[in-house]
Amino acid sequence: MKVFLKILKWTGIIIVVLVVGLIITVACRQNLQFEAPYPDIKASTDSSIIARGRYIAYGPGHCTDCHHDPASKELMLKGQEVPLSGGMPFKLPIATIYVRNITPDMETGIGKRTDAEIARLLRYGVRPDNTAVLDFMPFHDATDEDLTAIISFLRSQKPVKHEVPQHEIFTMGKVVKAFMIKPVGPSMPIRKSIPRDTTANYGKYIANSIANCVGCHSNRDPMTGAMIGEPFAGGMTIESIIDAEKYSLLTPNLTPDATTGRLAGWSQEQFIQRFRQGRINPHSPMPWPSYSRMSDDELKALFKYLQSLKPVKNEVKSGVITNQH
Repeated sequence: MKVFLKILKWTGIIIVVLVVGLIITVACRQNLQFEAPYPDIKASTDSSIIARGRYIAYGPGHCTDCHHDPASKELMLKGQEVPLSGGMPFKLPIATIYVRNITPDMETGIGKRTDAEIARLLRYGVRPDNTAVLDFMPFHDATDEDLTAIISFLRSQKPVKHEVPQHEIFTMGKVVKAFMIKPVGPSMPIRKSIPRDTTANYGKYIANSIANCVGCHSNRDPMTGAMIGEPFAGGMTIESIIDAEKYSLLTPNLTPDATTGRLAGWSQEQFIQRFRQGRINPHSPMPWPSYSRMSDDELKALFKYLQSLKPVKNEVKSGVITNQH
């Protein structure tokens, strides 16, 4: 009996030491520092470059869908160009993330950030304080030309003073942040520019580096955001834009699988027409107003690229799902 109590005692001590050690380690790793270069990007005052940036932000880049003030959500859903003053909460299993104010306000926005700091964050996922951001934005492989246009437009906006709450990181979120969150940088050598045509190559650029189709139409780990499914094969759960607490939807399979691909049997004309129709399902989180701004040529390129993907058999339930609590 004494031997058993002694073993129990030492087991308890070891567990306590391990738990305390883990707590200390997690606390010490909350603000890990990462190295990343500063791109040689400088904002321009050229009206055509600013116009390209505005088009990306309110069009295929759909910045407005995340960076709007919640008070302007209804206007944003109607396709209006609302200020990118932030504040929308992303409620994740590990945290509640509040999207930042990216107007050039000096106190609550990006007014004090240099062009190179903003470009570094967009391309490499590293903040000015050298900590990593969650990999929400798709611009790692954006060309220098488009990154310049985006930053030029951000600089040209009217500053909006809007203090956004700090992120709320839960206990599990702190563990994930300590060990699993790292910057995500470019996947290829950076291009100065890319021909804007109707080829599948340009469609690939739109789908992966601007519109981020791959980000939603690929299943992801809800804890870390890492892809756990085949690219573009769908299956990611996203909350309804009407009632996020009660309803969700699964993103469809966009690969050209003949039996489970959403686009199976579609023509290029049908694809373009679908984008012109906008949001049909009121619960759909897809940024239809932003995507509907894309030109026919861009949509042709996107369709050609999706048709060129490897077919993946992945049956995804369509329609609205009632969340279980």
